[in-house]
Amino acid sequence: MIAELLSGSSPPLEFFNPIVFLLLASLYGSGAIIVRELTMRWGKGWPSVLLLCAAYGILEEGLMVKSFFDPGWIDLGILGTYGRWLGVNWVWAEWLTIYHSIFSITIPILIVNMIYSSCRETKWVGNRTLVGFFVLLSSVALFGHIFLTPYPLSLEQIVGSIIIMAMLVYIARKFPVLKAGENRINASAWLFWLIGFFMALIFFITFGALPHIIPFPIFTMIIGVLIIMGFALLIVRLFRRGIGDLQSYGLASGALSFLIVLTPIQEMDKNRMDNPTGMTLVGLTFLLFLILISMRVRSSGREPRLIQSESNPVQDSLGRGPTSSEKERYKVKPSNGSQRAFYDRDFVKTLDPVSSFLGS
Repeated sequence: MIAELLSGSSPPLEFFNPIVFLLLASLYGSGAIIVRELTMRWGKGWPSVLLLCAAYGILEEGLMVKSFFDPGWIDLGILGTYGRWLGVNWVWAEWLTIYHSIFSITIPILIVNMIYSSCRETKWVGNRTLVGFFVLLSSVALFGHIFLTPYPLSLEQIVGSIIIMAMLVYIARKFPVLKAGENRINASAWLFWLIGFFMALIFFITFGALPHIIPFPIFTMIIGVLIIMGFALLIVRLFRRGIGDLQSYGLASGALSFLIVLTPIQEMDKNRMDNPTGMTLVGLTFLLFLILISMRVRSSGREPRLIQSESNPVQDSLGRGPTSSEKERYKVKPSNGSQRAFYDRDFVKTLDPVSSFLGS
């Protein structure tokens, strides 16, 4: 819903068409499950998630709808000529690969991990079901490749896309897990919300506005890479210092808030070729959704409760359990003395934030 509905790529009248909805749900749903399950089975972290999401972006935009190569793709605008070289829309390809990495899969996985935090560290599907999702994703991509657009891809374009996807998957499989900080940052979630909001703002300005200002596409692409690398290094540094669910949610909701701000602007756009009616309502609905989750995340720490034992600690959305200092500081002995448990009013704020929200 984020990648297509909230972004305005598929306005409500189009998104809720039964056939379109089934196609998009199969596409993004199977992609998200595959990314999550592979990362879980490999024991990897968020960098591997982002790399797998980039491979997904190439599958969807490069091989399914062919927008990386088709100069006449409806959403391209100036990017159909700006940055096109050797049959590839390079600026658009960079933009959409990063977009899918962050908005289409990673943020939904992060939010769902918070909602169902009690099972965030377990596999959701078995191996046979996972293979079924691979088949579903491949079938949808093949269907789109054949029927959505008549633009023909060359053998070099197809093989090149597959090779890059395979390389991204391989790097994701081998990428080391980042070591989280022992302590957690005591910073307001609003600060992280601002980081997420301005990250999205600068990201869309870079690829949406600079092509109309900078005459040399290579400069736009370099600026885009540098901006994303800068934000990535900032988030890695914050991660190593230690951030919990509340701050992580701030980053994600900040980025989504930028898309929410755009929804009424999209509905008032008279130059769109599709019908954007209902986009303002979509934005308000997502805003309410974010507020409800935020309230649940904050309220999760008001009443202290026991969390799991030291041998199997509850982990936060970034895959971390209680730090050694928190364990020593907040441990209590149960009456049977069989094992230790940990009790922390503040630390629980970063654990199991919204596990019962949708189920209650």
